[in-house]
Amino acid sequence: EEGWIIADAGALDAMVAKAAAKAGLAGLEFYAGIPGTIGGALTMNAGCYGSETKDVLVSAWGFDRSGEIVSYSLEDFGYTYRHSAVPPGEVIWMQAVFQGRPDEPAAVEARMAEITARRETTQPIREKTGGSTFKNPPGHSSWKLVDEAGWRGKLHGGAKFSELHSNFMINTGEATAADLEDLGEAVRADVKAKTGVELEWEIKRIGRKA
Repeated sequence: EEGWIIADAGALDAMVAKAAAKAGLAGLEFYAGIPGTIGGALTMNAGCYGSETKDVLVSAWGFDRSGEIVSYSLEDFGYTYRHSAVPPGEVIWMQAVFQGRPDEPAAVEARMAEITARRETTQPIREKTGGSTFKNPPGHSSWKLVDEAGWRGKLHGGAKFSELHSNFMINTGEATAADLEDLGEAVRADVKAKTGVELEWEIKRIGRKA
């Protein structure tokens, strides 16, 4: 009703995009290109190819750490690039409401297919990867900074940055968590030394190094 899509936080972004398309609702096609869940999308304003969660979100609800139900409107999230003003871990998201716009299902599905094909040819989606490693600094593309610093395809233990897309960190099969984190930190330090630009992690890291 009213072009709304209601999705549980555990729903895969791509499945929500498909459900919207089937219902003849446009606007959520970009979720077809994000390998995550709606809860993650709410937490970090997930987006790709020119669209973000903030462009389609109406509201969301969940539980705070004391077990109380809390509701947030779009404005409450205070979204900026890959960031929410809601402190990390403060809310366990349960459900979100998105606003779509009427369109022909076939037209929506065609745009989704275009996004999927674009990902297939430009990103290492068949590899063991956490997706985009670093956020794009203002005025820069992270992949270009990593590439120009000489880290594309360079092995560090069992980890490397993809030859296909140099902002995607790859586990070649034997990488430890330390390999991955050390590689990312080495690249950050090298890029900072060579360009003065500080890369910020987009991947969320949990725990402490041994």
